[in-house]
Amino acid sequence: MWKGRATIELSKVLSTQIARISKQPDRPTSLCLKRMSETIISHNPFVVGRPVPPAFFSGRTSEIETAFDQILSKSNLAIWGSPGIGKSSLLELLASPHAWQLRGHDPSGAVIVLLSCLSIHPFNGSNFWREILSLMKDALENDADLQAEIDNLLDKETTTKDSLRSILRSLGKHDKFLVLLVDDYDAALCPQDGYTDIDIATFLSDCRNLASHSRERQFLSMVVTSIRRLNELGPALKPGGSPWYNHYLFQPLKPFTETEAAALLGSMPMTPALRDGIREIADGNPALLQNAGHLLYRELRSGHIPSAEAFARDFERATEQYFEDMWRLASEVEQTLMMLIALSALKGRLLKKRYDLGDVDLVFSQKERELTDLEEQGTIVSGRQEGKKWYAFASSMMEWWVIKEIENSNEESLQNRQKVFLNLMSHKQAETVTNAIEWLWQHKEEVPSTLEWIGKVSAALPKGLIQG
Repeated sequence: MWKGRATIELSKVLSTQIARISKQPDRPTSLCLKRMSETIISHNPFVVGRPVPPAFFSGRTSEIETAFDQILSKSNLAIWGSPGIGKSSLLELLASPHAWQLRGHDPSGAVIVLLSCLSIHPFNGSNFWREILSLMKDALENDADLQAEIDNLLDKETTTKDSLRSILRSLGKHDKFLVLLVDDYDAALCPQDGYTDIDIATFLSDCRNLASHSRERQFLSMVVTSIRRLNELGPALKPGGSPWYNHYLFQPLKPFTETEAAALLGSMPMTPALRDGIREIADGNPALLQNAGHLLYRELRSGHIPSAEAFARDFERATEQYFEDMWRLASEVEQTLMMLIALSALKGRLLKKRYDLGDVDLVFSQKERELTDLEEQGTIVSGRQEGKKWYAFASSMMEWWVIKEIENSNEESLQNRQKVFLNLMSHKQAETVTNAIEWLWQHKEEVPSTLEWIGKVSAALPKGLIQG
Protein backbone atom coordinates (compact mmCIF):
# COMPACT_ATOMS: atom_id res chain seq x y z
CA MET A 1 0.00 0.00 0.00
CA TRP A 2 2.88 2.38 0.67
CA LYS A 3 5.26 1.37 -2.07
CA GLY A 4 7.22 3.43 -4.61
CA ARG A 5 8.21 6.91 -3.52
CA ALA A 6 7.44 6.32 0.16
CA THR A 7 9.62 3.24 0.56
CA ILE A 8 12.44 4.81 -1.44
CA GLU A 9 12.43 7.75 0.96
CA LEU A 10 12.40 5.38 3.93
CA SER A 11 15.35 3.48 2.49
CA LYS A 12 17.38 6.66 2.06
CA VAL A 13 16.71 7.83 5.61
CA LEU A 14 17.52 4.48 7.17
CA SER A 15 20.60 3.92 5.04
CA THR A 16 22.00 7.24 6.25
CA GLN A 17 21.31 6.37 9.86
CA ILE A 18 22.75 2.86 9.59
CA ALA A 19 25.90 4.21 7.94
CA ARG A 20 26.31 6.70 10.74
CA ILE A 21 26.10 3.95 13.36
CA SER A 22 28.49 1.65 11.51
CA LYS A 23 31.14 4.39 11.55
CA GLN A 24 31.09 4.78 15.35
CA PRO A 25 34.56 3.63 16.45
CA ASP A 26 33.51 2.74 19.98
CA ARG A 27 30.55 0.62 18.95
CA PRO A 28 31.15 -1.41 15.77
CA THR A 29 27.99 -2.69 14.16
CA SER A 30 29.28 -6.27 13.97
CA LEU A 31 30.01 -6.29 17.70
CA CYS A 32 26.56 -4.89 18.49
CA LEU A 33 24.90 -7.51 16.33
CA LYS A 34 26.93 -10.25 17.97
CA ARG A 35 25.82 -9.07 21.41
CA MET A 36 22.22 -8.97 20.31
CA SER A 37 22.26 -12.47 18.84
CA GLU A 38 23.78 -13.81 22.05
CA THR A 39 21.02 -12.35 24.20
CA ILE A 40 18.05 -13.97 22.46
CA ILE A 41 16.67 -17.46 22.16
CA SER A 42 16.60 -19.31 18.85
CA HIS A 43 12.81 -19.70 18.79
CA ASN A 44 10.88 -16.58 17.82
CA PRO A 45 8.59 -15.91 20.82
CA PHE A 46 6.14 -13.80 18.84
CA VAL A 47 3.18 -15.69 17.41
CA VAL A 48 1.50 -14.69 14.14
CA GLY A 49 -1.03 -16.38 11.88
CA ARG A 50 -2.75 -18.32 14.66
CA PRO A 51 -4.08 -17.88 18.20
CA VAL A 52 -1.35 -17.48 20.79
CA PRO A 53 -0.69 -20.81 22.59
CA PRO A 54 -1.37 -20.68 26.35
CA ALA A 55 2.37 -21.02 27.11
CA PHE A 56 3.02 -17.75 25.23
CA PHE A 57 -0.10 -15.90 26.40
CA SER A 58 0.53 -12.47 27.88
CA GLY A 59 -1.67 -10.01 29.78
CA ARG A 60 -5.45 -10.07 30.31
CA THR A 61 -5.22 -10.94 34.02
CA SER A 62 -8.54 -9.31 34.93
CA GLU A 63 -10.37 -10.74 31.91
CA ILE A 64 -9.09 -14.24 32.63
CA GLU A 65 -10.25 -14.09 36.23
CA THR A 66 -13.66 -12.81 35.10
CA ALA A 67 -13.96 -15.71 32.66
CA PHE A 68 -13.12 -18.28 35.32
CA ASP A 69 -15.58 -16.66 37.73
CA GLN A 70 -18.34 -17.17 35.15
CA ILE A 71 -17.25 -20.69 34.24
CA LEU A 72 -16.98 -21.96 37.80
CA SER A 73 -20.36 -20.49 38.73
CA LYS A 74 -21.93 -22.17 35.65
CA SER A 75 -22.74 -18.78 34.17
CA ASN A 76 -22.21 -17.40 30.68
CA LEU A 77 -19.86 -14.82 29.21
CA ALA A 78 -19.95 -12.86 25.94
CA ILE A 79 -16.54 -11.50 24.92
CA TRP A 80 -16.34 -8.97 22.12
CA GLY A 81 -13.60 -6.96 20.49
CA SER A 82 -12.00 -5.82 17.25
CA PRO A 83 -9.95 -7.99 14.86
CA GLY A 84 -6.62 -9.06 16.32
CA ILE A 85 -7.56 -8.09 19.86
CA GLY A 86 -7.01 -11.65 21.17
CA LYS A 87 -10.44 -13.27 21.45
CA SER A 88 -9.40 -16.62 20.00
CA SER A 89 -6.20 -16.66 22.05
CA LEU A 90 -8.20 -16.10 25.23
CA LEU A 91 -10.49 -19.04 24.42
CA GLU A 92 -7.41 -21.22 23.77
CA LEU A 93 -6.18 -20.31 27.24
CA LEU A 94 -9.52 -21.12 28.86
CA ALA A 95 -9.46 -24.50 27.10
CA SER A 96 -6.08 -25.40 28.59
CA PRO A 97 -6.25 -27.64 31.71
CA HIS A 98 -2.77 -26.41 32.62
CA ALA A 99 -4.05 -22.83 32.67
CA TRP A 100 -6.77 -23.92 35.09
CA GLN A 101 -4.26 -25.56 37.39
CA LEU A 102 -1.93 -22.55 37.38
CA ARG A 103 -4.80 -20.50 38.77
CA GLY A 104 -5.74 -23.05 41.40
CA HIS A 105 -8.79 -24.45 39.61
CA ASP A 106 -9.52 -28.16 39.16
CA PRO A 107 -10.27 -29.01 35.50
CA SER A 108 -11.08 -32.67 36.16
CA GLY A 109 -14.82 -32.05 36.39
CA ALA A 110 -14.95 -29.90 33.25
CA VAL A 111 -15.58 -31.26 29.79
CA ILE A 112 -14.04 -28.50 27.70
CA VAL A 113 -15.18 -28.02 24.11
CA LEU A 114 -13.75 -25.31 21.87
CA LEU A 115 -15.16 -24.65 18.41
CA SER A 116 -15.51 -21.86 15.88
CA CYS A 117 -18.80 -21.18 14.14
CA LEU A 118 -16.76 -20.43 11.01
CA SER A 119 -15.67 -24.07 10.90
CA ILE A 120 -19.23 -25.35 10.54
CA HIS A 121 -20.29 -25.62 6.88
CA PRO A 122 -23.03 -24.98 6.17
CA PHE A 123 -23.92 -23.33 9.43
CA ASN A 124 -27.28 -24.23 10.95
CA GLY A 125 -28.58 -25.23 14.34
CA SER A 126 -28.47 -28.98 13.72
CA ASN A 127 -24.85 -28.90 12.53
CA PHE A 128 -23.90 -26.73 15.50
CA TRP A 129 -25.31 -29.17 18.06
CA ARG A 130 -23.83 -32.11 16.16
CA GLU A 131 -20.36 -30.55 16.21
CA ILE A 132 -20.60 -30.01 19.96
CA LEU A 133 -21.58 -33.62 20.56
CA SER A 134 -18.74 -34.89 18.36
CA LEU A 135 -16.19 -32.78 20.23
CA MET A 136 -17.63 -33.86 23.57
CA LYS A 137 -17.15 -37.48 22.56
CA ASP A 138 -13.47 -36.77 21.84
CA ALA A 139 -13.07 -35.03 25.20
CA LEU A 140 -14.66 -37.98 27.03
CA GLU A 141 -12.15 -40.55 25.79
CA ASN A 142 -11.97 -42.21 29.22
CA ASP A 143 -15.74 -42.56 29.65
CA ALA A 144 -17.09 -45.26 27.35
CA ASP A 145 -20.66 -45.04 28.68
CA LEU A 146 -21.02 -41.34 27.88
CA GLN A 147 -19.37 -41.86 24.51
CA ALA A 148 -21.88 -44.59 23.68
CA GLU A 149 -24.74 -42.29 24.65
CA ILE A 150 -23.38 -39.58 22.36
CA ASP A 151 -23.02 -42.08 19.52
CA ASN A 152 -26.71 -42.95 19.83
CA LEU A 153 -27.62 -39.28 19.48
CA LEU A 154 -25.26 -38.77 16.53
CA ASP A 155 -26.82 -41.73 14.73
CA LYS A 156 -30.11 -39.87 14.54
CA GLU A 157 -30.95 -37.90 11.41
CA THR A 158 -30.96 -34.52 13.16
CA THR A 159 -29.55 -33.15 16.38
CA THR A 160 -31.15 -30.42 18.48
CA LYS A 161 -30.61 -28.60 21.72
CA ASP A 162 -32.55 -31.41 23.39
CA SER A 163 -29.80 -33.80 22.29
CA LEU A 164 -27.31 -31.72 24.24
CA ARG A 165 -29.70 -31.43 27.20
CA SER A 166 -29.75 -35.20 27.42
CA ILE A 167 -25.95 -35.38 27.60
CA LEU A 168 -25.81 -32.52 30.12
CA ARG A 169 -28.08 -34.49 32.44
CA SER A 170 -25.74 -37.46 32.17
CA LEU A 171 -22.72 -35.24 32.84
CA GLY A 172 -24.40 -34.00 35.99
CA LYS A 173 -24.83 -37.56 37.23
CA HIS A 174 -21.07 -38.01 36.80
CA ASP A 175 -20.32 -34.74 38.66
CA LYS A 176 -19.15 -33.10 35.45
CA PHE A 177 -20.17 -30.04 33.51
CA LEU A 178 -19.66 -28.72 29.99
CA VAL A 179 -17.51 -25.68 29.30
CA LEU A 180 -18.61 -24.60 25.84
CA LEU A 181 -16.20 -22.11 24.25
CA VAL A 182 -17.66 -20.76 21.00
CA ASP A 183 -15.46 -18.55 18.84
CA ASP A 184 -16.74 -16.36 15.97
CA TYR A 185 -20.30 -16.42 17.27
CA ASP A 186 -21.04 -13.70 14.70
CA ALA A 187 -21.36 -16.40 12.04
CA ALA A 188 -24.39 -17.80 13.85
CA LEU A 189 -26.11 -14.43 13.62
CA CYS A 190 -25.75 -13.88 9.86
CA PRO A 191 -28.23 -15.30 7.32
CA GLN A 192 -26.78 -17.43 4.53
CA ASP A 193 -27.95 -20.00 2.02
CA GLY A 194 -30.27 -22.37 3.84
CA TYR A 195 -30.03 -20.38 7.07
CA THR A 196 -32.66 -17.65 7.21
CA ASP A 197 -33.56 -14.95 9.71
CA ILE A 198 -36.22 -17.30 11.07
CA ASP A 199 -33.57 -20.00 11.55
CA ILE A 200 -31.37 -17.49 13.39
CA ALA A 201 -34.19 -16.56 15.74
CA THR A 202 -34.88 -20.24 16.43
CA PHE A 203 -31.21 -21.00 17.03
CA LEU A 204 -30.79 -18.09 19.46
CA SER A 205 -33.96 -19.08 21.28
CA ASP A 206 -32.56 -22.60 21.71
CA CYS A 207 -29.24 -21.27 23.00
CA ARG A 208 -30.92 -18.95 25.47
CA ASN A 209 -33.25 -21.68 26.67
CA LEU A 210 -30.37 -24.10 27.16
CA ALA A 211 -28.10 -21.60 28.90
CA SER A 212 -30.60 -19.82 31.09
CA HIS A 213 -33.98 -21.52 31.38
CA SER A 214 -33.49 -25.28 31.26
CA ARG A 215 -32.77 -27.34 34.37
CA GLU A 216 -29.60 -28.56 32.67
CA ARG A 217 -28.05 -25.06 32.78
CA GLN A 218 -26.43 -26.04 36.10
CA PHE A 219 -24.16 -28.34 34.07
CA LEU A 220 -23.18 -25.79 31.43
CA SER A 221 -21.08 -22.67 31.11
CA MET A 222 -21.01 -20.97 27.71
CA VAL A 223 -18.37 -18.44 26.64
CA VAL A 224 -18.80 -16.86 23.21
CA THR A 225 -16.78 -14.30 21.25
CA SER A 226 -17.86 -11.81 18.61
CA ILE A 227 -16.59 -8.75 16.80
CA ARG A 228 -19.28 -6.51 18.29
CA ARG A 229 -21.72 -6.68 21.18
CA LEU A 230 -24.31 -9.40 20.70
CA ASN A 231 -27.19 -6.95 21.05
CA GLU A 232 -25.79 -5.08 18.02
CA LEU A 233 -25.49 -8.23 15.93
CA GLY A 234 -28.53 -10.32 16.72
CA PRO A 235 -32.19 -9.81 15.86
CA ALA A 236 -33.89 -6.80 17.39
CA LEU A 237 -35.47 -7.39 20.79
CA LYS A 238 -39.20 -7.95 20.48
CA PRO A 239 -41.77 -6.90 23.13
CA GLY A 240 -41.79 -9.51 25.84
CA GLY A 241 -38.50 -10.96 24.63
CA SER A 242 -35.55 -11.65 26.89
CA PRO A 243 -32.61 -9.26 26.34
CA TRP A 244 -29.08 -10.52 25.81
CA TYR A 245 -27.82 -9.19 29.13
CA ASN A 246 -30.16 -11.55 30.98
CA HIS A 247 -28.09 -14.46 29.67
CA TYR A 248 -24.51 -13.22 29.42
CA LEU A 249 -22.05 -11.08 31.24
CA PHE A 250 -20.60 -8.78 28.59
CA GLN A 251 -16.79 -8.46 28.59
CA PRO A 252 -15.10 -6.18 26.06
CA LEU A 253 -11.51 -6.96 25.14
CA LYS A 254 -9.68 -3.67 24.93
CA PRO A 255 -6.19 -2.92 23.60
CA PHE A 256 -3.26 -3.85 25.80
CA THR A 257 -2.24 -1.36 28.44
CA GLU A 258 1.27 0.06 28.33
CA THR A 259 2.31 -2.49 30.97
CA GLU A 260 0.86 -5.41 29.00
CA ALA A 261 2.43 -4.23 25.74
CA ALA A 262 5.81 -3.81 27.43
CA ALA A 263 5.53 -7.33 28.86
CA LEU A 264 4.74 -8.75 25.41
CA LEU A 265 7.72 -7.00 23.83
CA GLY A 266 10.00 -7.75 26.77
CA SER A 267 11.56 -10.84 25.19
CA MET A 268 13.44 -8.63 22.74
CA PRO A 269 16.17 -6.19 23.80
CA MET A 270 15.24 -2.73 22.56
CA THR A 271 15.48 0.89 23.54
CA PRO A 272 12.49 2.79 24.93
CA ALA A 273 12.48 4.80 21.68
CA LEU A 274 11.89 1.71 19.55
CA ARG A 275 9.26 0.42 21.97
CA ASP A 276 7.46 3.76 21.67
CA GLY A 277 7.72 3.49 17.89
CA ILE A 278 6.08 0.08 17.88
CA ARG A 279 3.30 1.41 20.09
CA GLU A 280 2.85 4.27 17.62
CA ILE A 281 2.08 1.93 14.72
CA ALA A 282 0.32 -0.84 16.67
CA ASP A 283 -0.96 0.85 19.83
CA GLY A 284 -2.15 -1.97 22.09
CA ASN A 285 -3.57 -4.31 19.47
CA PRO A 286 -2.01 -7.68 20.37
CA ALA A 287 -1.94 -9.02 16.79
CA LEU A 288 -0.21 -5.89 15.48
CA LEU A 289 2.27 -5.98 18.36
CA GLN A 290 2.95 -9.67 17.70
CA ASN A 291 3.57 -8.97 14.01
CA ALA A 292 5.91 -6.05 14.70
CA GLY A 293 7.80 -8.06 17.29
CA HIS A 294 8.00 -11.11 15.02
CA LEU A 295 9.46 -9.12 12.12
CA LEU A 296 12.03 -7.32 14.26
CA TYR A 297 12.99 -10.45 16.20
CA ARG A 298 13.54 -12.33 12.97
CA GLU A 299 16.12 -9.78 11.87
CA LEU A 300 17.69 -9.51 15.29
CA ARG A 301 18.17 -13.27 15.55
CA SER A 302 19.91 -13.25 12.18
CA GLY A 303 22.25 -10.51 13.27
CA HIS A 304 20.79 -7.94 10.86
CA ILE A 305 19.85 -4.32 11.44
CA PRO A 306 16.43 -4.12 9.75
CA SER A 307 15.86 -1.27 7.32
CA ALA A 308 12.77 0.87 7.55
CA GLU A 309 11.95 0.09 3.92
CA ALA A 310 11.93 -3.65 4.57
CA PHE A 311 10.09 -3.27 7.85
CA ALA A 312 7.39 -1.05 6.30
CA ARG A 313 6.90 -3.48 3.42
CA ASP A 314 6.79 -6.57 5.63
CA PHE A 315 4.59 -5.00 8.27
CA GLU A 316 2.13 -3.83 5.61
CA ARG A 317 1.94 -7.31 4.08
CA ALA A 318 1.51 -8.99 7.45
CA THR A 319 -1.13 -6.68 8.90
CA GLU A 320 -3.13 -5.19 6.05
CA GLN A 321 -6.00 -7.60 6.66
CA TYR A 322 -6.49 -6.28 10.20
CA PHE A 323 -6.89 -2.69 9.03
CA GLU A 324 -9.13 -3.81 6.19
CA ASP A 325 -11.34 -5.76 8.59
CA MET A 326 -11.53 -2.84 11.02
CA TRP A 327 -12.76 -0.68 8.15
CA ARG A 328 -15.08 -3.28 6.62
CA LEU A 329 -16.73 -4.20 9.92
CA ALA A 330 -17.41 -0.59 10.85
CA SER A 331 -20.82 0.90 10.13
CA GLU A 332 -21.18 3.61 7.48
CA VAL A 333 -21.42 6.23 10.22
CA GLU A 334 -18.28 4.89 11.91
CA GLN A 335 -16.43 4.85 8.58
CA THR A 336 -17.41 8.47 7.98
CA LEU A 337 -16.22 9.50 11.43
CA MET A 338 -12.90 7.74 10.78
CA MET A 339 -12.59 9.66 7.51
CA LEU A 340 -13.16 12.95 9.34
CA ILE A 341 -10.57 12.08 11.99
CA ALA A 342 -8.05 11.09 9.32
CA LEU A 343 -8.63 14.22 7.25
CA SER A 344 -8.34 16.39 10.36
CA ALA A 345 -5.02 14.76 11.26
CA LEU A 346 -3.74 15.02 7.69
CA LYS A 347 -4.15 18.79 7.75
CA GLY A 348 -1.56 18.92 10.51
CA ARG A 349 0.90 16.88 8.42
CA LEU A 350 0.73 19.11 5.33
CA LEU A 351 3.33 21.83 4.87
CA LYS A 352 0.57 24.35 4.18
CA LYS A 353 -3.11 24.42 5.00
CA ARG A 354 -4.73 23.14 1.82
CA TYR A 355 -8.38 22.50 2.67
CA ASP A 356 -11.02 23.30 5.24
CA LEU A 357 -13.17 20.77 7.07
CA GLY A 358 -15.47 23.24 8.71
CA ASP A 359 -16.71 22.63 12.24
CA VAL A 360 -16.05 18.88 12.53
CA ASP A 361 -16.03 19.22 16.32
CA LEU A 362 -19.76 19.86 16.14
CA VAL A 363 -20.19 16.61 14.18
CA PHE A 364 -18.12 14.74 16.76
CA SER A 365 -20.15 16.16 19.65
CA GLN A 366 -23.34 14.83 18.06
CA LYS A 367 -21.95 11.34 17.51
CA GLU A 368 -20.29 10.60 20.83
CA ARG A 369 -21.94 7.18 21.09
CA GLU A 370 -20.42 5.98 17.80
CA LEU A 371 -17.06 7.52 18.72
CA THR A 372 -17.20 5.76 22.07
CA ASP A 373 -17.80 2.47 20.26
CA LEU A 374 -14.75 3.09 18.06
CA GLU A 375 -12.73 3.87 21.17
CA GLU A 376 -13.88 0.72 22.95
CA GLN A 377 -12.88 -1.29 19.87
CA GLY A 378 -9.40 0.20 20.10
CA THR A 379 -9.63 1.98 16.75
CA ILE A 380 -9.36 5.51 18.13
CA VAL A 381 -8.33 7.26 21.33
CA SER A 382 -9.55 10.53 22.81
CA GLY A 383 -8.50 13.19 25.25
CA ARG A 384 -9.04 16.79 26.27
CA GLN A 385 -6.90 19.83 25.69
CA GLU A 386 -7.88 23.28 26.88
CA GLY A 387 -11.39 22.02 27.60
CA LYS A 388 -11.81 20.69 24.06
CA LYS A 389 -12.16 17.00 23.26
CA TRP A 390 -9.98 15.54 20.53
CA TYR A 391 -9.93 12.20 18.72
CA ALA A 392 -7.06 10.39 17.03
CA PHE A 393 -6.32 6.94 15.66
CA ALA A 394 -4.80 4.53 18.15
CA SER A 395 -2.55 3.15 15.42
CA SER A 396 -0.75 5.56 13.10
CA MET A 397 -0.88 2.86 10.43
CA MET A 398 -4.68 2.72 10.68
CA GLU A 399 -4.70 6.47 10.08
CA TRP A 400 -2.52 5.95 7.00
CA TRP A 401 -4.80 3.13 5.83
CA VAL A 402 -7.92 5.36 6.02
CA ILE A 403 -6.15 8.12 4.09
CA LYS A 404 -5.31 5.57 1.41
CA GLU A 405 -8.94 4.38 1.44
CA ILE A 406 -10.08 7.95 0.78
CA GLU A 407 -7.45 8.38 -1.96
CA ASN A 408 -8.59 5.19 -3.69
CA SER A 409 -12.30 5.98 -3.57
CA ASN A 410 -14.12 7.42 -6.58
CA GLU A 411 -16.96 9.74 -7.49
CA GLU A 412 -19.52 6.95 -7.32
CA SER A 413 -18.54 5.87 -3.80
CA LEU A 414 -18.49 9.50 -2.70
CA GLN A 415 -22.01 10.02 -4.06
CA ASN A 416 -23.17 6.91 -2.20
CA ARG A 417 -21.72 8.31 1.00
CA GLN A 418 -23.53 11.64 0.63
CA LYS A 419 -26.60 10.25 2.40
CA VAL A 420 -24.47 9.38 5.41
CA PHE A 421 -22.90 12.84 5.34
CA LEU A 422 -26.32 14.47 5.40
CA ASN A 423 -27.37 12.33 8.36
CA LEU A 424 -24.32 13.54 10.27
CA MET A 425 -24.04 17.18 9.26
CA SER A 426 -25.63 20.12 7.50
CA HIS A 427 -25.66 20.49 3.70
CA LYS A 428 -22.96 23.14 3.98
CA GLN A 429 -20.75 20.96 6.17
CA ALA A 430 -21.27 17.97 3.83
CA GLU A 431 -20.20 20.10 0.88
CA THR A 432 -17.09 21.21 2.79
CA VAL A 433 -16.09 17.61 3.54
CA THR A 434 -16.77 16.58 -0.06
CA ASN A 435 -14.51 19.36 -1.29
CA ALA A 436 -11.75 18.19 1.07
CA ILE A 437 -11.96 14.63 -0.30
CA GLU A 438 -11.88 15.89 -3.88
CA TRP A 439 -8.86 18.02 -3.04
CA LEU A 440 -7.11 14.90 -1.74
CA TRP A 441 -7.83 13.08 -4.98
CA GLN A 442 -6.22 15.89 -6.96
CA HIS A 443 -3.18 16.38 -4.72
CA LYS A 444 -2.08 12.90 -3.70
CA GLU A 445 1.53 13.90 -4.17
CA GLU A 446 1.24 16.34 -1.25
CA VAL A 447 0.35 13.60 1.21
CA PRO A 448 3.44 12.93 3.36
CA SER A 449 5.29 9.66 2.88
CA THR A 450 4.92 6.68 5.13
CA LEU A 451 7.85 8.04 7.12
CA GLU A 452 5.47 10.50 8.75
CA TRP A 453 3.31 7.64 10.01
CA ILE A 454 6.07 5.35 11.25
CA GLY A 455 8.43 8.17 12.17
CA LYS A 456 9.34 6.87 15.62
CA VAL A 457 10.08 3.39 14.36
CA SER A 458 12.16 4.56 11.41
CA ALA A 459 14.15 6.90 13.64
CA ALA A 460 14.76 4.23 16.28
CA LEU A 461 15.34 1.13 14.14
CA PRO A 462 19.09 1.45 13.43
CA LYS A 463 19.98 2.13 17.03
CA GLY A 464 16.90 0.85 18.82
CA LEU A 465 18.05 -2.77 18.93
CA ILE A 466 21.58 -1.97 20.05
CA GLN A 467 22.00 -2.25 23.77
CA GLY A 468 25.16 -1.14 25.51
